[in-house]
Amino acid sequence: MKKKTRPDLYQELEKKREEINLLDQKLLTLFNQRFHIALEIGKIKKKIGKKIYDFKREREVLKRLKRKNKGPLKEEDLKKIFTTIMKVCRKSQI
Repeated sequence: MKKKTRPDLYQELEKKREEINLLDQKLLTLFNQRFHIALEIGKIKKKIGKKIYDFKREREVLKRLKRKNKGPLKEEDLKKIFTTIMKVCRKSQI
């Protein structure tokens, strides 16, 4: 196996950064879609007199995601990320 040269490694680094940039753009689009749906859910909850914060629902979401997670994302990091996402969405519903 041929050892990679320094320029090859820099080129590989740039390629990986481009991949990250594309994924970030996709994530941004998905976050905004989720946020719009959360706004709609907040309106529905207000109309039916339901509280914005639903501990049981958030716990269900986290349990489902933990089951689906195949890694390498650690369970504790998954929980932090999605707890933050849900918190931001919840704040938009107020």
